[in-house]
Amino acid sequence: MKRATFLLIFVGLFFISPKIKKEIHPKNYAVNSAINSRKLVSTYNALNANHFQLPNLESFSEALNGFYFFKEKGFFKKDFLTIIDFSLSSRVKRLWIIDMIQNKIVLNSLVAHGKNSGEEYATQFSNANESKESSLGFYATGEIYQGKHGTSLKLDGLEKGINDNARKRAIVIHGADYVSEKFLKNYSRLGKSYGCPAVPNDLSKKIIELIKEKSCIFIYHSSSVRASTKFLS
Repeated sequence: MKRATFLLIFVGLFFISPKIKKEIHPKNYAVNSAINSRKLVSTYNALNANHFQLPNLESFSEALNGFYFFKEKGFFKKDFLTIIDFSLSSRVKRLWIIDMIQNKIVLNSLVAHGKNSGEEYATQFSNANESKESSLGFYATGEIYQGKHGTSLKLDGLEKGINDNARKRAIVIHGADYVSEKFLKNYSRLGKSYGCPAVPNDLSKKIIELIKEKSCIFIYHSSSVRASTKFLS
């Protein structure tokens, strides 16, 4: 009898555990955050571009679902969502800051990727120290400090194995002179960082002030396999 009971419990766990895993699977952000596809599309369509170009729907979809997923768990205190789309050329403005209360894009900017992630396009990503590559995924913004690039903003990666070494790697938001229209004109692409999402010097303080102290940053690439994501506890 005991053996039969144990077998029944074991079989039950076998069938239940995939459900548990499914609840935190990235493709099921919508389940956790109560965002269905209709609401997602309506939110996107209602997004006030504010004279800026909209991010693509796919990156916005992942960003929005993840934003609410992590917000429900208390990772974010501010209602700003920053999307960086590294699928795009470094020649275009591929960083968006969205005011989630007003559902409005407040800033659209150039942003650099890591030195070893690619040339004009970023194609390789890493969480490893000394890789000099960008890391994808969700981040919470941390504290402001004064570093070799001036006013900078620390980041905490929220996805285990994907970007959780961000603070150890000193992956931060900072300004750089190689992120500018002038640099683009001279070299036909932006310069590259050591893995930081570097922004234009003339916008860096404004960007940092907007998103400091626990807001969401999502760094996206169309090739990323989100199924491998593991969230930090």
